[in-house]
Amino acid sequence: MSRKAFKPTSIDEHIGQRMQLRRVMLGMSQKDLAKICGVTFQQIQKYESAGNRISASRLFELSVALETPVAFFFAGLPGHIEREPRNGHLPIRSALCDEKPSDPLGKNESLQLINLYWKLPTDAQRDVVMKMLKALNGQE
Repeated sequence: MSRKAFKPTSIDEHIGQRMQLRRVMLGMSQKDLAKICGVTFQQIQKYESAGNRISASRLFELSVALETPVAFFFAGLPGHIEREPRNGHLPIRSALCDEKPSDPLGKNESLQLINLYWKLPTDAQRDVVMKMLKALNGQE
C-alpha cells in the first residue's frame, strides 16, 4: 500500500510556530520539551518546522507540557478555512476558533513583546519601555 508524501499546510506551519513561541516564552529547550513528552528533540524540531503533523493527542500533551490551553496553538488563524475538494468530495468549511483577527493577543508579535518586556531585569527598565510606548501612542 503506497502512502502519499506529507505536505504541510499553513495550519500545520502556524501550529508549529505557536508551539515554538510558547516553548521559547517558557525558556524551554527542544530537548527539555522532548523529554517531558517522551519523544526525541528531532521530533520536536519536525513539529515546529511543520515537517511532521501533530496528532490531536500529541497536541494535548504539548499543551500540558507548555502549560497553555490547546486553543493557544490555533490563536491567530482565520475563523474559517476552506479546503480544496478531495476525491470528488465537496469542499469543507470549518470554524477553527472564535478569535477575532483584530485581537492583539492572538498575534505572535504581541506575545513576543510581552515575553521580552518581562525579561527586562529591573522595574526601572520596564517603566522606561512603558513610558516610551505611551509617548509613541500619544498617551503621555
